[in-house]
Amino acid sequence: MNIESAGAVILEKPVLNILYQDEYIVAVDKPAGLFVHRSFMDKDEIYFALQLVRDQVGQYVYPLHRLDRPTSGVLLFALTQDVARLMGQAFSERNVQKTYYALTRGHLLDSGIIDYALKEKLDDLGDKNVSRDKEPQSAQTYYQSVATATLPVALDKYPSVRYSLIKCLPHTGRRHQIRRHLAHLRHPIIGDINYGDNKQNPFFGEHFGFKRLMLIAKELSFVHPITEQKVTITAEFDAQWHAVFNELKWQALDI
Repeated sequence: MNIESAGAVILEKPVLNILYQDEYIVAVDKPAGLFVHRSFMDKDEIYFALQLVRDQVGQYVYPLHRLDRPTSGVLLFALTQDVARLMGQAFSERNVQKTYYALTRGHLLDSGIIDYALKEKLDDLGDKNVSRDKEPQSAQTYYQSVATATLPVALDKYPSVRYSLIKCLPHTGRRHQIRRHLAHLRHPIIGDINYGDNKQNPFFGEHFGFKRLMLIAKELSFVHPITEQKVTITAEFDAQWHAVFNELKWQALDI
């Protein structure tokens, strides 16, 4: 598999950065372009986060949540079946706080709750036996504008290119929720080939020299199911994010 990470194509077996590990839980920093586990979409892939983490820690691991292939950031696994069950309950009861950052088109200001029901996204192959007639599911995402910037470059019918850095806390966990909610606000995430802007995405790739979904699962907070202590796990912005921050004069942001 070729994983695009920090502008390079990785042909050798990746080594994932372990962000947290104890005898019950391990968290890694998943690069953009890496599948979490095998699916019907990945017949040509070689490496998966599940396999890589298992090989690095030397034991079986249980994935506790999912990140889309193009999304980078904190990915959590349990090391025992009992902890997987307890953490699964915490996720289902919304006792795990997830914080994302997204680079979006345009100047999205202020903050608020996006309360917009989403029709369940289904795979043509993997979900071929699932009913297509289900009602849209309730979905809520809190968003906060962190920074805005403008590049003095004309694009399409506009005299400049505008960007926003948006902090997102999803209250529910629908598939592609943040991507779809920001697109619903008319501020799609840069690099989103499903819900994004077909003028902005090519411009971004040409101007910054790389193509990817600009969405990172920055932080995960929860009460440890065994120690009962609060755990907060944070992923760092990678070199591509920092290149964007430098260009847009966001180096001084305290994130």
